Amino acid sequence: MGLLGRQPWPWLPLLCWLQPSLSLELIPYTPQITAWDLEGKVTATTFSLEQPRCVFDGRADATDTIWLVVAFSNASRGFQNPQNLAEIPASSKLLTSGHYMTLPLSLDQLPCEDPLSGSADAPLLRVGNDFSCQQQPYCNAPLPGPGPYSTKFLLMDTSGSPKAETKWSDAITLQQGKAPGSIDIWPGRRSGCMIVITSILSSLAGLLLLAFLAASTVHFSSLWWPEEAPEQLRIGSFMGKRYMTHHIPPSEAATLPVGCEPALDPLPSLSP
Repeated sequence: MGLLGRQPWPWLPLLCWLQPSLSLELIPYTPQITAWDLEGKVTATTFSLEQPRCVFDGRADATDTIWLVVAFSNASRGFQNPQNLAEIPASSKLLTSGHYMTLPLSLDQLPCEDPLSGSADAPLLRVGNDFSCQQQPYCNAPLPGPGPYSTKFLLMDTSGSPKAETKWSDAITLQQGKAPGSIDIWPGRRSGCMIVITSILSSLAGLLLLAFLAASTVHFSSLWWPEEAPEQLRIGSFMGKRYMTHHIPPSEAATLPVGCEPALDPLPSLSP
């Protein structure tokens, strides 16, 4: 009897540890990249998830908070849900612990009605979008590397006790830049359209260069060989007006009668 009375005590700490996990509801929802046709859904430091709309309806109260858990895919199995607000891991814990929690949302921020496809506000959560985040506990800081990452949503009450969670997402790998040496620059592998465009741009550049050279030649030739000065400015720097005299016709010679011509003086004699 004494032995039987002492047997449950060694299992009591384990039961106390397992009780929150056993009572935590698993919601059959898997986070995923948004299906909206958007540019930059996955970048080098961010990725965009669809919002968990209507996922926690009927399970969450108005005062509850829905958290996003971000972890390296190989560290997601080791993540343990926090049991109070003080245990919520900050974004600075990602490189050391392999996981963190961010983007706390209330139930009224996740309505069931999806906006129209042409709306400016797409229903998504952009992870790693807060570039001004510095030393804040639950900031949405840019992700430090390509990953891969896995995410899940965790529902917690006002005291920080978990109430429900979703499944982990599939691995999400961020975009990576290419090394300069790995970029193929051989023209033979370019498409025909690219070759035609390159040829047209090269021809236009050559025409612009020729036009520039022609304009420069005309400009400098006018400096070295100035144009001939006008007639008025050839002699000296003074230019005056030309005076035009009035035209006076010559007087008609008087007509003399025949035989009345004036006598001409004889030439002087040269003899002594």
